Amino acid sequence: MSTTQAGGGATVRRLLLGSHLRRLREARGVSREEAGYSIRASESKISRMELGRVGFKERDVADLLTLYGVEAEHERAGVLALVRDANATSWWHGYGDVLPPWFQNYVGLEEAATEIRSYEVQFVHGLLQTADYARAVISAGGHVTEPAEIERRVEVRLKRQQVLTAERPPRLLAVLDEAALRRPWGGPELMRDQIDRLLELTDLPHVRLQVMPLGFGGLRAEGGAFTVLGFAEPELPDVVYLEQFTTALYVDKPAEVASYTAAMDGLLADSLSLERTRELLRSVRQEL
Repeated sequence: MSTTQAGGGATVRRLLLGSHLRRLREARGVSREEAGYSIRASESKISRMELGRVGFKERDVADLLTLYGVEAEHERAGVLALVRDANATSWWHGYGDVLPPWFQNYVGLEEAATEIRSYEVQFVHGLLQTADYARAVISAGGHVTEPAEIERRVEVRLKRQQVLTAERPPRLLAVLDEAALRRPWGGPELMRDQIDRLLELTDLPHVRLQVMPLGFGGLRAEGGAFTVLGFAEPELPDVVYLEQFTTALYVDKPAEVASYTAAMDGLLADSLSLERTRELLRSVRQEL
């Protein structure tokens, strides 16, 4: 197993390590329950490890490698080196006071992704928001009232946006419901600035923004907003992110992911083209 540093950081390495451990276990015919027993843990802990959703202890991984019959020193050393990389502290861990663990997982996946496909109904996508728009949306939620916490959350949102200006940025395909553009978050001036920001971003070759016009319905995604994250590493499956009020769902079963991918393709086909999206953005701006 290669320990080459993946561009997506510790999150990708954690996912790769989990996937590798799962393949080793299955090849040896070991159940998750048996694997958990060998490291004094539960079957669910093994499942979370294999999905890359928890940290790894070198001792646990070493014991699992022994159970799976991995005895070659160079192979064991490579995997254990990946453990250390996977446990590296990422920038968002410094915002644990305002970021719940379930959203920290998403930030890691977003930073690791090479393609982000998103459908938004109520808000402009977080990667496309201005600071003032983000501040207005966070404040309007009502559950965050302390100015210092609001500013910390805005800071996180702006840091997330740095992926779009990175040396190798992900491709972003975003469908935005027109209703989100017409919600007066923070007043007309704020919304004009936000629309100006969207117009700027549509000039980037790796950003594709399309608006779903009012009256069309967007019925291909009647379940609401969702994001599909894709990765360069072929062994990493696409992941669908579904945010809820106090938690989030991460869908990675191929059949379920395929349904969301098909819905996204349909939304892109049904929404306005890039040029007509720009025309609508300018029209809405003039109306403000």
